Amino acid sequence: MANGRTEPLTVTRRIDASASDIFAILVDPRRHVDLDGSGMLREAVSDGVVSAVGDVFVMRMYYSELGDYEMNNHVVEYEPNRRLTWEPEAGRRHPDEHAPDARWGQRWGFDLAPDGPEATIVTQTYDCSALPENERVSMDGGRIWIEAMTRTLEHLDELVAGRRTSTNPA
Repeated sequence: MANGRTEPLTVTRRIDASASDIFAILVDPRRHVDLDGSGMLREAVSDGVVSAVGDVFVMRMYYSELGDYEMNNHVVEYEPNRRLTWEPEAGRRHPDEHAPDARWGQRWGFDLAPDGPEATIVTQTYDCSALPENERVSMDGGRIWIEAMTRTLEHLDELVAGRRTSTNPA
């Protein structure tokens, strides 16, 4: 974080699966619990798959400082088999649920780049550059999420390879 600026953070992994197979998992919020490298996701409240910019999917979460709460995730980028990005907004039982700025501007996303017919370069991005400086500093510019993002891509790889069992079969 130089001069108060924060750059988006990325973690990349080559996964032996087609972009369409990977994307099918990413657009199904019920599968996010299986992918989660942070351990915070509990279950999807939303049933359907994400299919367009403007869709909102809701996840139940747990964080020791907040307890159980929900996040409303607004899809801001959607390109089939290539990109999915969302902005979280504080939902039910979150302390900021009724705050006027409950949608803080941070973004989570995945970019998929085919690498041959049956492999994909998957990049997960966390962008907290729109957050107030004190929030960015408290998260070390988002670097606190690097390990969880790395585990998320490991889980995705294991899931598409059949080495990880889904808790929410689609």
